Amino acid sequence: MTEPMYQDVPVDPAQWLAGLGLQQTVGGEDCPPASTVDVPYPATEETIATAPFGDAATIAAAVLAAHSSFPAWSRTSWEQRREALEKFAAALEVDVTTLSLILTAETGRTLRRCRSEVLSAGRFVRTIAATGPDVEQIPHDRSSVRRIGRPLGVVGAIAPWNSPVLLAVVKVANALLSGNTLVLKASPFTPLAALRFGQLARSIFPAGVLNVVNGDGVAGAALVNDPRVAKISFTGSTATGKLIAASAARQLKRLTLELGGNDAAIVLADANLDTFVEFSSQIGLLNCGAFCAGVKRVYVERSIHDELVDRYAARLRDVVLGDAFEPATDMGPIQNRPQFERVLGLRNAAVESGATLHESVGPIPDRGLFLAPAAVTGLSRSHPLVQEEQFGPLLPIIAFDDPAEAVIEANSGPYGLGGSVWSADIERAESLAVQLDVGTAWVNQHGAFEPAVPMPFAKASGIGIDYGGLGVHEHSQPMVVNVLHP
Repeated sequence: MTEPMYQDVPVDPAQWLAGLGLQQTVGGEDCPPASTVDVPYPATEETIATAPFGDAATIAAAVLAAHSSFPAWSRTSWEQRREALEKFAAALEVDVTTLSLILTAETGRTLRRCRSEVLSAGRFVRTIAATGPDVEQIPHDRSSVRRIGRPLGVVGAIAPWNSPVLLAVVKVANALLSGNTLVLKASPFTPLAALRFGQLARSIFPAGVLNVVNGDGVAGAALVNDPRVAKISFTGSTATGKLIAASAARQLKRLTLELGGNDAAIVLADANLDTFVEFSSQIGLLNCGAFCAGVKRVYVERSIHDELVDRYAARLRDVVLGDAFEPATDMGPIQNRPQFERVLGLRNAAVESGATLHESVGPIPDRGLFLAPAAVTGLSRSHPLVQEEQFGPLLPIIAFDDPAEAVIEANSGPYGLGGSVWSADIERAESLAVQLDVGTAWVNQHGAFEPAVPMPFAKASGIGIDYGGLGVHEHSQPMVVNVLHP
């Protein structure tokens, strides 16, 4: 039986998108575009929409609107801001059908997964909204001492293309609950869904509190360099994050940078392989590998190496590649042409080096940015597919003899977003997990992020922390109030 959501797919998605009237939001109103950009549907690479595009002047107008609205918004109570975010979460949930269809059109991900992302976004906003104010009483024998968090001002948020709704609304919730105002710049690869929820937010937040614009690197640089912007929250590549950090340093802007990851999974001989295969495929390959904290390399005890490879290859045989609007499709294409070319290059280099691809055997569409998911064996530990973040549906699997060796290999390279250890012996697995040089270490799971659980960043995977109360409080300025009593 076809899932009910697929009954909502429009006959002509391009015509349907054009009828939505998606525009940038600046100061609570439509903002005239500086230009427009064609949005291709990744499954065909044909234009499915035309999006308004901003430039440096658009960014300046949005920052001005946010800066002007900051004094009044920062004086609202925590409870008022919480109530507004609850309404925003409800608006996302009510609009789930439209937002999911938009997201499917611009990402090429299955409608099923896009609907899940939108609903998760509402849940994340609600959980963040439940966070309490950043206030701490500090014991002192002569004074009453409090540490309080004060709003920073204007936050500039730059969202990625791999999860354009969830990762954007988390930035919205963190900034606004803390009393800041926000300018959100969507990825130029996925400019549509953010426009929609920006329009939904106009009736919830005062004008200028939440501004949503599109643009390329020029717009992004204008946002980072504007002296009225107090903080930048960026999710994206490590290379871009370094450029942002260098620019922000000139004005000592605060930063939250969620950057690249090359998460390793260490699989011991007593691990439940069915559980591992299901986790790693669901969070990684079925999003076409575009998940920052997905399993991107596997170190498996040699005695079970072949069995793991066989089970993973069997799982891939069930993956159906195709049109994201079709209910039978499990995995869509890679989202954009530059990323497709990069992953294809890594795949070809692996084959040329003598590696073996254990690929999906189903049909591959003859157009669009499709790449068969594959487990890859026979790679050297120094191969780029092992050492770099591929962000695609290729998973290198490497055998080890000594778990201590596996930990050293997992810690190699510049990244430190996450990692995992898989074993029936929880105590042993945890003793290895704490040796991983990462922000989050999991045991018998991976990429299991929840809105109430903090997500720290380590090494070249970022600066700061996101999610949970700590993610909210990163958007405030600590202040100590120290009162001496007679």
